[in-house]
Amino acid sequence: MRPVPTEVGVGVTTATPATRLSVLDRSRTRQGQDASQALRDTVAFAQLAERLGYHRFWVSEHHGVPGVAGSAPTVLAAAVAARTSRIRVGTGGVMLPNHRPMVVAEQFGVLSSLFPGRIDMGLGRSVGFTDGVRRALGRGKDAADAFAGQLAELLGYFDGSQGVHPDVHARPAEGLRVPAFVLATGAGADIAADAGLPLVIGALRGEDEMLAAVDRYRTRFRPSAQGAEPYVVLSGNVAVAGTAAEARKLLVSEAWSSAYARTHGEFPPLTPEPEVLAREMSPRERAAYEQALHGHVAGTPQEAAVALGTLMARAGADEFLVTTHAYDRAALLDSYRLLAEAMGLAPSPIAR
Repeated sequence: MRPVPTEVGVGVTTATPATRLSVLDRSRTRQGQDASQALRDTVAFAQLAERLGYHRFWVSEHHGVPGVAGSAPTVLAAAVAARTSRIRVGTGGVMLPNHRPMVVAEQFGVLSSLFPGRIDMGLGRSVGFTDGVRRALGRGKDAADAFAGQLAELLGYFDGSQGVHPDVHARPAEGLRVPAFVLATGAGADIAADAGLPLVIGALRGEDEMLAAVDRYRTRFRPSAQGAEPYVVLSGNVAVAGTAAEARKLLVSEAWSSAYARTHGEFPPLTPEPEVLAREMSPRERAAYEQALHGHVAGTPQEAAVALGTLMARAGADEFLVTTHAYDRAALLDSYRLLAEAMGLAPSPIAR
């Protein structure tokens, strides 16, 4: 486990320079903004994350979602890697049930060949958001059940074992070492342990369940060519501002998007915080909105550092993947800057 924040003096907490923080960006669209701008914002965000000292910058896969522009993560990862020079770039994740493992291997083989030593392969089990999307992708709800087998096939294309297709070679993937991560949903923690892969797991909702899954992962972990020991990445929203109230306000737009999706079946672009706060919500919408506001870290830089340090210590985590989104992009980027400073990240020499 990497060092976590240590106390200095009375009531003051700072983080060691070894604290490892990373970013997952979903290329969220904002009200009045097109997908092109959201994708350009993602690339610019990655450049800032690199300057601030974040370890990884990952992009996501969503299909047919009005509020998300990131539908092709390996394409977007290539754009991010081309505009950065040091930060690790990857996916959080490629949803393996939506794809053939050989195609995924080839895509990451190309990425790793173009940007050697910088590419991560985050892999998830989720299928399409709606029945229509699943039909368009040619996948059913039960496609996630085949994830373990797909994962083994995918890894086989890299190590040369080929698995179920011994006469097929995925080039240029074969022989390359691209770190693979499993995003934990449902049985994901067990699959990660059995495959000897790092685990990425949501940290801030259902903490007891998360801790139980992490313990089970460590107990069940089998060393592999990918890793000799368990590696745990916690993920979640972290909002930081000058006051706790300002930090909580950063969560408003995403919470409303989540509530609207739950009550209307459609995930909308991010709405300005004042519009959300002034909105007349139905009882059902209000309940979903209030629920979506909980389960996050929000506060001043010191409060956020203490909360994250405590959480990482409890889970014995190696890394935290920050997933926060907000309508106010300037305030959002400032939140990531304040968090980097509070957690003791070392700014990249690029920034000097």
